[in-house]
Amino acid sequence: MNRTFRTFWRSSPGSGRRSRRLPTLLLTGLAVSALVGPAALTGSAAASVPPPADGWSTMFSDDFEGAAGSRLDGADWLYDIGTGYPGGAPNWGTGEIEVSTDSTDNVYQDGEGHMVIKPIKDSAGNWTSGRVETQRTDFGAPEGGQMEMSASIKQPNPEKALGYWPAFWAMGADARPVGATNWPSIGELDIMEDVNGLSKHSTTFHCGEWAGECHDPDGISSDLQACDGCQTEFHTYSVIVDRTNAAAEQLRFYLDGKETYRVDQNQVSEATWRTAVDHGFFAIFDVAIGGSYPNKVCGCTSPAADTSSGAGMSVDWFAVYKTDNGATAGPAPAVAHGSAHERP
Repeated sequence: MNRTFRTFWRSSPGSGRRSRRLPTLLLTGLAVSALVGPAALTGSAAASVPPPADGWSTMFSDDFEGAAGSRLDGADWLYDIGTGYPGGAPNWGTGEIEVSTDSTDNVYQDGEGHMVIKPIKDSAGNWTSGRVETQRTDFGAPEGGQMEMSASIKQPNPEKALGYWPAFWAMGADARPVGATNWPSIGELDIMEDVNGLSKHSTTFHCGEWAGECHDPDGISSDLQACDGCQTEFHTYSVIVDRTNAAAEQLRFYLDGKETYRVDQNQVSEATWRTAVDHGFFAIFDVAIGGSYPNKVCGCTSPAADTSSGAGMSVDWFAVYKTDNGATAGPAPAVAHGSAHERP
């Protein structure tokens, strides 16, 4: 596969920010498990949050049942504002050009059971969009247990998509107090990213030091993979942090119940893994415009003058589950359901 490599934008070495990008590691083989749930939902039909399976419990979930045009529940979600964390790297450390707001023009519940994040370009060519995080930062696998983080998402489907960068991801809890200036050591799990309306997605693990054993800013990654229908239908994206074997912990990524990528503990040093994985995380949803990843994939500077405004990413539900140390657990909840059953 031929790829165009460009220099990544960043403020300084160790400046600490997500670098969602085209990975340098080409996935040559995928460990794929059988799809045991129903096929992905189509259209805009709302689905229920999958219930916890035997041995699992639900840590957090949101079905986005608010009234049309309403804000998210502030007890559960916080809005990132501007172009970076206070004291952190500018442009969120990636070179993206949008301004994140808490306006219901950019982030809202649609009254049909979805959260929508919508990038908008004004008449002067300036972009705004939304970026929201869970208030909770304790979404981690307990020692000897597992944690699953999943969401049902329909990617944006703009007519002119150059520069669109939707994402569902998580960062280690210790990033929040310091504006992520300790990135990538605190760990980042990119569960779903796509760029330029390709109807693909990539999954990536960030850890360690800049240009260190985790290959950051690129990270340890699946590269972009086919994701047919992901712009027109809801699909379930998941990660499982598996700590059931202290000597062989894993990160497993799934699309509609099929395992698409895996990272094993022994791929990095024990200290790097522990610092990046064995703790709580907070989840993030956003739609960026422009920046290092879409630019690298297109070999150009994005967005274009004619990039479409107003194509939103819809999130049907979000959930976090866990098992306890030594628990005998059934199949992971959302992974077992794929894209969950439609509501009655």
